[in-house]
Amino acid sequence: MRPITKHILAAGVAAAALMGTHAASAQEVIKFAHVVAPNTPKGQGADFFKKRAEEILGDKVEIEIYPNSQLFDDSKVLAAILRGDVQFGAPSLAKFGKWTKKLQVYDLPFLFKDMDAVACFQDGEKGQELLKSMSSKGLTGVGYWHNGLKQLSANKPLKAPADAEGLKFRIQSSDVIAAQFEAVNAVPQKMAFSETYSALQTGVVDGQENTWSNIYSKKFFEVQDYITESNHGLLDYMVVTSTKWWDGLDPEIRDGLAQAMKEASAYANGLSADLTAEQRQAVIDSGETEILQLTDTEFAQWQTAVKPVWAEFSGDIGQDIIDAAAACN
Repeated sequence: MRPITKHILAAGVAAAALMGTHAASAQEVIKFAHVVAPNTPKGQGADFFKKRAEEILGDKVEIEIYPNSQLFDDSKVLAAILRGDVQFGAPSLAKFGKWTKKLQVYDLPFLFKDMDAVACFQDGEKGQELLKSMSSKGLTGVGYWHNGLKQLSANKPLKAPADAEGLKFRIQSSDVIAAQFEAVNAVPQKMAFSETYSALQTGVVDGQENTWSNIYSKKFFEVQDYITESNHGLLDYMVVTSTKWWDGLDPEIRDGLAQAMKEASAYANGLSADLTAEQRQAVIDSGETEILQLTDTEFAQWQTAVKPVWAEFSGDIGQDIIDAAAACN
């Protein structure tokens, strides 16, 4: 064999070996960005997903978790997913209005009696269909994670709808939630979650609505004199990814991630109820704020005041979806 041929052959063998080594060590680096603290149900769910995905798939994947809006807040994470800057986000269900109007069902006030009703709907046919409602826009839902039912807070007592008149409330970017506050003559202010504590502290807004775990973990109770236990709305999340990226994954990796997500969803949702009770009590024990309970009559007044919001958005959402949700009560 001529020397030049030997060199070419040797180079080819070396290149093939290098490529083989690279293929064997190729690792899918997956970024999961969210906006809440690690000690919330979502934060712990994300950490559990990382743990299980890496256990199931070994060195085929590396999951990086970015809590507390370190990379993106919920208003920017969906565009980041479509660009491929991150692979998973878990925005609240109120954040998807640009992509589909159907998910607005979750923002309707007083739609769900309790979290059992929420789970009934999400596990059912209509709830599962909603996970795929944005696939044509490039986003696929892979799970629902609970945070819980929302409470109202302000620096004055909120017992009747008239008590909210003229007050400025921080809200998520949701037309339904804006309409909810407008229905009681309050002033909704769309604002990033990460800015809420400062806005309450400085009086930029008078109040807000949130779950017990968010009120506790973000210390909103320190800058609000009253919390009304209204349970008037839902704050849940959809774990979402890029349809193109998800469908393009090696099937073994996709199946492993799906299994880890299924387990993480069960874990996070089991945690949510326990944490809600625990952190509600921690807020009470702090002595920083007063918890107000609504009488049956007061509760009915709030329901009546905001019920027109259902009809206002039924065309966008679909009456069949609203009916399926209400039937779970």
